[in-house]
Amino acid sequence: MKNMIAEFKAFIDKGDVVTIAVGLILALYFKTIVDAILEGVILPIISAIFGEPNFAAIGFDVGDAFISIGLVINALVSFLAVAFILFLLVKAYNKSKGPEEEEVSGPSEVDLLTEIRDQLRANN
Repeated sequence: MKNMIAEFKAFIDKGDVVTIAVGLILALYFKTIVDAILEGVILPIISAIFGEPNFAAIGFDVGDAFISIGLVINALVSFLAVAFILFLLVKAYNKSKGPEEEEVSGPSEVDLLTEIRDQLRANN
C-alpha cells in the first residue's frame, strides 16, 4: 500500500497535475463567459439581421431525414466568435505585459571564426 501511495505521489508531482488542473478549471469557467457573449451578443445580432436566432432551420429533406446545414453554420459562427474573443484576450494580455526585450545578439559564428583566423595569422 505504501508503494502505491508513493507511486501516486510521484505521478502527481511528475506531470505538475495541479497546474494542469487549474488551467482546465479556468478554461471551463472561461467557456461560460464565451457562451454568454455568444448568447447575449452574437446570436441576437444574427437574429436581428436574419430574423432567426440561429441557422438550424437551413437544410433540406432527403426522404424522411432532414439534413441541417444550418448546424454546421452555427458551429462555424461559434468557432469564429470564440477564436476572435480569444484573439482579443491574448492581444490585450500581450499588451499588458509591455514590450518584449530584444535579445542582445553577439557576433555570428562566421565573425568569430574570421576573428580566430586573423588572430592565428597574426601570431604566426
